[in-house]
Amino acid sequence: MPVTAFVFDERYKYQNGFGSYLETEAISSALPIGQNSPQKPPYGLYAEKLSGTAFTAPRHENKQSWLYRILPSCAHPPFAPAADGPFKSEKPTDPAKLKYIPNQLRWDPFDHDDQTDFVSGLHLVAGAGDPTLKQGIGMYIYAAGRSMHVDSAFYSADGDLLIVPQDGVLDIRTELGWLLVRPMEICVIPRGIKYQVHLPSGPVRGYALELYQGHFALPELGPIGSNCLANARDFQAPVASFNEDCGATASEGPTYTITVKFNNSLFQTKQAHTPFDVVAWHGNYYPYKYDLGRFNTIGSISFDHPDPSIFTVLSAPSDRPGTAVADFVIFPPRWLVAEDTFRPPWYHRNTMSEFMGLIAGEYDAKKGGRGGFMPGGASLHNVMSGHGPDAKSFEGASNAELKPALVGKGSCAFMFESCLMVGVTEWGLKMCKKVQEGYSEESWGGVQVHWKMPEGVKLNTHLL
Repeated sequence: MPVTAFVFDERYKYQNGFGSYLETEAISSALPIGQNSPQKPPYGLYAEKLSGTAFTAPRHENKQSWLYRILPSCAHPPFAPAADGPFKSEKPTDPAKLKYIPNQLRWDPFDHDDQTDFVSGLHLVAGAGDPTLKQGIGMYIYAAGRSMHVDSAFYSADGDLLIVPQDGVLDIRTELGWLLVRPMEICVIPRGIKYQVHLPSGPVRGYALELYQGHFALPELGPIGSNCLANARDFQAPVASFNEDCGATASEGPTYTITVKFNNSLFQTKQAHTPFDVVAWHGNYYPYKYDLGRFNTIGSISFDHPDPSIFTVLSAPSDRPGTAVADFVIFPPRWLVAEDTFRPPWYHRNTMSEFMGLIAGEYDAKKGGRGGFMPGGASLHNVMSGHGPDAKSFEGASNAELKPALVGKGSCAFMFESCLMVGVTEWGLKMCKKVQEGYSEESWGGVQVHWKMPEGVKLNTHLL
């Protein structure tokens, strides 16, 4: 069935569509009709434009929303550097903190942490580029054990954040409404949108990718046609929801702490009104979520294993056609029927960097269990670093009976793939204490030599 059977029930209503122009109001007639910024918006609201692209970006790329709120976002005291936070020792722009190495890396499942909330539980594992230039990405692990305070909010000025829950449910309040995000769902929170993360099922753990440049799009389908992979209608955006926690003016009222990630550093201010006061909005710049169980998988029905790009859910294109700053790729349950074919992914060296994680189950090209590729763990194969099935998986697939087989049932692995060479943080290499030191030897040290020079065959010389 192409919908995930979630244990934790849905709580909210949504609007459907990817990149669609949507409108929603929590009170009827809160949206102005026929214009965006009337002299006096309905009900005494303020009109505020939220731009996710330059004003003059091409129409098919232009991202913007109009918000109608009780108080404008500019009404706050100055920001000051935060006293603490998760980015102090992981600043990607500091070359001493990022290690660019060609070695294959794999991590055991990362620890849960019941002392942190979502923001303080973010750990940068790897990254590339510079958010001040709006170029690059950051790859994160998050682990949290408590909800963010109800009088707090967070936003990133650095980029869009793609969140991939692995364990535990995220109940996310954003300025534009609520999203419930469970394992086997993903969500994207665009640059600049304030949010607050609650943990209704207890501790959480998962993965995230921050995109410093551009925005995610659905991949082109080419000869596949007009449907398949992730269909636009299956993406869900919030409906307007607000509270009225404020005083008579922007400086009179309850205290809310606003934290911003700005050039990979945290800054804070305290304002005397809620940031969640958007009564209505319209536009195409908004947070959204997607159920990975709805992904329509495509595969070979004759021979050979196709490129994994056929499993792309979302893509952030670079300025080179067909080359992504970041692709989000999944490996869900699927049928394999190819004849006379080595069915797992082949051995590979790639100009792209590949960071993989496992949401649940076992990945068909890697052994699971202790010391293997496990849910909550990860691997990184950087630019041109060789990788592929481990020795056991190769022998099994090479000698398997080639009948139709359902692989990955109850499992879902994913990949953040990037054209960028990524560096690894000190936390990722040492502080987390999860690197599998014997990964390469255990995976490929036992690969057997099956080659045998055929008897009676003349060797074609390369010499003149």
